Amino acid sequence: MPILYSFKRCPYAMRARMALYLSQIVCEHREVSLKNKPSLMLDISPKGTVPVLILENGKVFEESLEIVDWCINSNVKIFKDNITDSQKKKTDELISLFDKEFKFHLDRYKYATRYKGVDKILHREKCIELLKIIEEEINDNSVWFYSNSVGKVDICILPFIRQFKIANPEWFDRQKDIPKVHNLLSHFIQSNLFKSIMVNYDAWEINQPTKLFPTLN
Repeated sequence: MPILYSFKRCPYAMRARMALYLSQIVCEHREVSLKNKPSLMLDISPKGTVPVLILENGKVFEESLEIVDWCINSNVKIFKDNITDSQKKKTDELISLFDKEFKFHLDRYKYATRYKGVDKILHREKCIELLKIIEEEINDNSVWFYSNSVGKVDICILPFIRQFKIANPEWFDRQKDIPKVHNLLSHFIQSNLFKSIMVNYDAWEINQPTKLFPTLN
C-alpha cells in the first residue's frame, strides 16, 4: 500500500489526508516529528517537508497538490460538488492565491518572531483582505464553498483559514466583514471529514507496527 509521511497540524498535510480520505485510499501512515525527521523520508525527499506520498510502484509525490490531483485521477467521484467550468477555473486561482499570497502573510502574522523586522498586524490585515475576496466567491446557499458537497477548493484552503483563526480566535471571531467565511470554517471544523483526518498518531519509528490512514473501524 502507499506510504504517507504526514504531520497532524500541517495545513498541506491536512489537505493531502482529506484527499486520501475522500478517495478511500488506505495508506501506511507515518507521523513525522519535525524536530527529528525520519532518515528514510529525507532519503526519499531531501527537502524534508510534509506531506510525502510513496506509491507502491515507487513513485514519490512531494507536494500536497500533486497528492490531491493523484487522488482525483484515482477516483473521479472524490468530489460530488458538480461545479461549473468557470468555478473549476476559479478553484485553481483561489488555491494559487492561498498557496502564494495568503500563506506568505499568514506565516509573518502567526510566526512573526521568525522574521526580522515584520509588522504582524500589517500581515494580519493582508490576510483579511484576501479573505474578503473569498467571501465574495462563497455560495450563499450551500454549506461548503460551492455546493452542499465538499470540493477541492474546500480541502485546499480551509486548513489555512483555520490556522489564521487559531493565531487569535477572539479577534478573528470579531471580524464582521466575512460572515460566510466564518460559517464555512465552522462547518468544516465540525464536519466528520475534519474529525476523521485529525486522528492522533505517535511519531513514527522504524520497526513499529504499521498504522493505517484512514483508520479502519
